[in-house]
Amino acid sequence: MAIRTRLTPDQRNAFLAAQLGWTMDAFDYFLVVFVYADIAKSFHMQKSEVAFITTATLIMRPVGALLFGLWADRIGRRIPLMVDVAMYSVVGFLCAFSPNFTVLVILRMIYGIGMGGEWGLGAALAMEKIPAERRGFFSGLLQEGYSFGYLLASLASLLVTNWLGLSWRWLFGLSVIPALIILILRARVKESEVWQSTQQRMISTRTSFRDILTNPAIVRRFVYLVILMTAFNWMSHGTQDVYPTFLSATQHGGAGLSTATAKWIAVIYNIGAILGGLIFGSLSQKYGRRYTIIFCALLGLPIVPLFAYSRTAAMLCLGSLLIQVAVQGAWGVIPAHLTEMSPDAIRGFYPGVTYQLGNLLASLNLPIQERLAESHGYPFALAVTAVPVFLAVAILTAIGKEAKGIRFGGSDNPTAAPVTSG
Repeated sequence: MAIRTRLTPDQRNAFLAAQLGWTMDAFDYFLVVFVYADIAKSFHMQKSEVAFITTATLIMRPVGALLFGLWADRIGRRIPLMVDVAMYSVVGFLCAFSPNFTVLVILRMIYGIGMGGEWGLGAALAMEKIPAERRGFFSGLLQEGYSFGYLLASLASLLVTNWLGLSWRWLFGLSVIPALIILILRARVKESEVWQSTQQRMISTRTSFRDILTNPAIVRRFVYLVILMTAFNWMSHGTQDVYPTFLSATQHGGAGLSTATAKWIAVIYNIGAILGGLIFGSLSQKYGRRYTIIFCALLGLPIVPLFAYSRTAAMLCLGSLLIQVAVQGAWGVIPAHLTEMSPDAIRGFYPGVTYQLGNLLASLNLPIQERLAESHGYPFALAVTAVPVFLAVAILTAIGKEAKGIRFGGSDNPTAAPVTSG
């Protein structure tokens, strides 16, 4: 029986900072999902119009991934990550004081830049430090910071708006508190040894970033990963963003549950999401990244009717829990999969930008679902989004490749794409 490699304090701090950073990113993003109906009332607008807030955030995430990713590949991971978390925390806090909808949209766009920088850099630093044989488990744990942030947003919304009866603005005031914890942790993390060795190798071989970015194999893989992440983001946002509104809506086929019940269901299905990410992220270490993703995507298909068309709180809770086990089971593989598919020299840039460009192409999900709900009802809007993207994720993953277990920093040629398998 293999002995499990224990993490060093530096590895634990690097991973914990990345996980908490992604958790707080998701927390702040999903606050809007719970209160955009309240925001619409405050600014006397339609819900479908206010839903553009999420689109504005997602549109700017590739900008953040590009800027912070290129910066991190040139000077290291630590400083850009610390600047990034300070930036998105302050901007998220300022959203509480938005005098009108235009200012709120602008702030959410700036916030999107910070959110876009967080995932790619945090994942790169964490996965470069985690032992290769344990990447699967920690990949699932890292990615489920997203679901844990969603869960925290559910509980915060219950506490602030339902129990205390306070305005949606108070929710955004909470976003600045955890930033101090994350900054303290990141200040204690050492620079990535993989990045340092790669920089030395590039200098000795006189290799430039342009050489790497224009490598035809790397460009082809980049395009493929953007398409794959577009399908992944449609899968997650299509099953999450509109669901709390569907649960509490009394029109357009909504479930008509109380807002408190809807938020408790969100808490439960995010627990399912966390479990799915941990279980299937770990299994990907044994069965491979591609096969695990394909299994999870196909697993989601028969759950769609229960998820979208159930009418009782119990069955909706069960359906949403199971669908999130499948969705986040597939997502739990992604931090390991994207970082393993990325060349050493541009790992700060490559996974984050492919992920966030996929987000950009999926950014119209919530407004589209709201429009479909108005014309055909929420169950149809949910089902017509979920079924095609589950199939797309399975097919796109099947035609791709993987690099499970590759040793970061081990290539003799920093321009080479990772060795593929599967």
